[in-house]
Amino acid sequence: MTERERTRTKADIRRWRRYLAAERAEAAVYRDLASRREGQDRDILLALAEAEGRHEQHWVDLLGDDIGAPLRTDLRTRLLGWLARSFGSVFVLALAQRAEARSPYEKDADATDAMAADERIHGEVVRGLAIRGRLRISGTFRAAVFGANDGLVSNLALVLGVGATGVPPATVLFTGIAGLLAGALSMGAGEYVSVRSQLELIDAAKPDPTARAVLPNLDVDANELALVYRARGMDPDAAEAHASDVLATLHLEADPAATDASEDVDTIGTAWGAAISSFFFFASGAVIPVLPYLFGATGLTAVVVASVLVGLALLATGTVVGLLSGASPLKRALRQLAIGFGAAAATYLLGLAFGTTIG
Repeated sequence: MTERERTRTKADIRRWRRYLAAERAEAAVYRDLASRREGQDRDILLALAEAEGRHEQHWVDLLGDDIGAPLRTDLRTRLLGWLARSFGSVFVLALAQRAEARSPYEKDADATDAMAADERIHGEVVRGLAIRGRLRISGTFRAAVFGANDGLVSNLALVLGVGATGVPPATVLFTGIAGLLAGALSMGAGEYVSVRSQLELIDAAKPDPTARAVLPNLDVDANELALVYRARGMDPDAAEAHASDVLATLHLEADPAATDASEDVDTIGTAWGAAISSFFFFASGAVIPVLPYLFGATGLTAVVVASVLVGLALLATGTVVGLLSGASPLKRALRQLAIGFGAAAATYLLGLAFGTTIG
């Protein structure tokens, strides 16, 4: 028995048992996620579960006869497990990435250096898996989040600003509805034009596939094919060498510079997808500030109810952004709330000023 084992304290045993419960829960999360994946992703997740099993065994050996009954792990890890079993989505991977990054093993003398290193690398592995999901939804997700956030903030600011001037509640209601429709149509049209233009730029940057047919007719001595590769970013010597190889085999290879210059279209999404997503998410956000007026609320009551509803929605969108970006959900949620309420407060004060002046 080592000196550490002879001097173990009740606090040590409690901490080790918490670590053991966490390792078992995290391994279960990875196995649940693996059961919903195929191919390489499944193999990677199972390998992560196996690594967590090695960490689990470390704490089992250290605890010995003090292992006791299995503990329930913390609420965060239990939530992670429930999400993995229920959805198996990119949100779970984003949460798992943050969990691995917060591992306490680097500062715990009872954890080995290898375990601390494993946790750090696990975070990068999960980050890589999460990136694939983030890229798949990035185009539509960007339009959806921006649309909902813009709808919440702009229509709350519009409703509060107009309401503060002292106009009748019906005027505020119809102003909010007009703002909803105008903003949703504008967002949808803007996203369509933006994404469509981006896709056209990417398409224009792709090599012309018909150029390969003329390769046999090129003057080998002049070797103008090298100009193509220089235009794509290669230095002159590398361009000459690559062009010579291509002409020797009469095969136009894919150039790394050309690949890097054009984004994967799948990460952008479709123009119609972005437009429709923006329209409906803007509308879903913009309708929230109008709800109190739709149900007959007026004056300060309508202002307070609208602000509370929008505040909760801003916290929700900020949390989602934080989770998917791997950042702190709380910080992102509070940032969204501060920006939204700041804009609304400014227009409300302007409305009060105009209302006083007009009155």
